Amino acid sequence: MNTDPLSTPRSPRHKTWLGLLTVLSLVLLVAMDGSVLYLAMPRLTSSILPTADQALWILDIYGFVVGSLLITFGNVGDRYGRLKLMMVGAFIFGLGSLGVAYSTTAEAMIAFRALMGLGGATLLPSGLAIVSALFPDPRQRAQAIGIFAATFAAGFAIGPVLGGLLLQHFDWGVVFMINVPVVLIFLLTAPLLLREVHFTRYGRIDVPSLLLSFAGILLFTYSIKSGAAGGFTTPQIIAGLIGLAALTLFILRQTTIAFPLLDLSLFKDRVFSIAILTGLLSLVVWSAAGYLSGIYLQSVLDFEVFTAALLTLPGAVVLTATCIGTSLIVEHLGRKAALVATHFLISAGVFLLLFTTTEAGAIAFVASTVIAGVGYGLSFSLVAEIAISAVPPERAGAASSIAETSNEIGNALGITLLGSLAALVFRLSGPGMAGTLNETLDRTGVTAQAVMQAKEAFLSGLHLAVGIGGLLTLLVGSLAWFWLPRKLPE
Repeated sequence: MNTDPLSTPRSPRHKTWLGLLTVLSLVLLVAMDGSVLYLAMPRLTSSILPTADQALWILDIYGFVVGSLLITFGNVGDRYGRLKLMMVGAFIFGLGSLGVAYSTTAEAMIAFRALMGLGGATLLPSGLAIVSALFPDPRQRAQAIGIFAATFAAGFAIGPVLGGLLLQHFDWGVVFMINVPVVLIFLLTAPLLLREVHFTRYGRIDVPSLLLSFAGILLFTYSIKSGAAGGFTTPQIIAGLIGLAALTLFILRQTTIAFPLLDLSLFKDRVFSIAILTGLLSLVVWSAAGYLSGIYLQSVLDFEVFTAALLTLPGAVVLTATCIGTSLIVEHLGRKAALVATHFLISAGVFLLLFTTTEAGAIAFVASTVIAGVGYGLSFSLVAEIAISAVPPERAGAASSIAETSNEIGNALGITLLGSLAALVFRLSGPGMAGTLNETLDRTGVTAQAVMQAKEAFLSGLHLAVGIGGLLTLLVGSLAWFWLPRKLPE
């Protein structure tokens, strides 16, 4: 890693920590924008009236764009400079946020959410590299990277809480307007507090790999979402098959080119593979449970958005505290036991959502988020650390990019797969008046019987989605216990 010592003299200690705070402000925004819509969706749905599949796209187009471009922008930053890329990305992120806040149609909101994802994809890999360069002392660098990870996790956790608090007093667009001043402050202060970072080792960016991965993810997602919401048609099935073919070609191409976007050889290590699978699956379950629970609290139990936000607070606090205290937990349990506990805690937590009913469920929800929150916190803090320690030092950058990508893709896949499954259940067992619960409740002249049928159908979809998520985490946790070596690499 090279920096220019003439143009970027070493900063005083206070300036270094101010630089860290500058980066963390954007990291917090990127993480929050992966979850801030969970509690806002009922009000947003009533405002711009998206269809069932459009509602799902609004939620996860951001995560898919971020996840599909993280590795690519990591390479771009290596070549042209991480700070330059981060500033361009911050500007795009702010522009997209402004566009979303003033969107009046579902199509516009999806487009601007995608633009936000384009900007967000530049921020995480570049931010981590810049933070590492700020702290030449290894101990301070480790502390800074730990704070970076905890901030990212906290952003995911507090996104719904902050969204709920704001929505109590303002329209839904305010949850995106708050991004704009943070981005402006970053653009003004970053040149003064941060220095440019380059990496001398980089290769050619493989454009066909980028196009294959991006097109494959989006086409496959479109097929699943639209089919679950309105029934499968021939064009949707063809789109899904083309998406799968593109992803297959992407994977095959990574084994033949000199500079792959995804270094598949790293997955030969079982520790690395389980760590990445943990990061992916924990976000799949977390995002699906968060999205469906937000609708459940407001549209089934009829809580005000502020009350729903308060109910998410205990889980958010536990998750953030676990991120900060993960090192202490690992000291007592060991890395393997902590990684396995991640899965069992998430599984136990989401299984508690099976006890929710159309009449009551707030206590089960809070207990679920608290127990699962410990598992999520362990996952957010452990995955990248274990993945990087499992590979040779010269491949740590590739391992870090894959770990970050698994989180973002998992966040979007949870809503795509489990959220679409819940939407399918609603379509098959609901009153048949609309594609979503909120669309049904917003119709005029809906009978009490139809309302109850709609709520019961939504709850059935929620139970099936979280039940499958809990079973998957239970299976992977058991696999980790029997397959991983007793002592994981430090």
